[in-house]
Amino acid sequence: MPSVTTENPKPQTPVKKKKTVKRKVGTSIRALDKVVSPDFTDISFAGWTGKVVEVSGKKTPFKYFVEWDEAVVDSMPESYVKRCEDQQIYHKWACLTDADFETLE
Repeated sequence: MPSVTTENPKPQTPVKKKKTVKRKVGTSIRALDKVVSPDFTDISFAGWTGKVVEVSGKKTPFKYFVEWDEAVVDSMPESYVKRCEDQQIYHKWACLTDADFETLE
């Protein structure tokens, strides 16, 4: 019969959480492929670019208010703009978190 040891295994080193850096106002961003409008989930923000105009929150996840670039605004589906207007949502802005975008250089 094999012997069973009851020794305690080595304690595991705790995994360090990746520190999230708070992006600053003026940071240029691009929405990731998986990102959709929080108000209209059938509208994809994938690849849309803009600038951070306001940051909210003291800890992660931070909320970033992004103003879309003029080229993005000009190419937005008319149906999206109309739906935003109907619900009194400003279509040139969106609220995103760190997980929703990458920064541009």
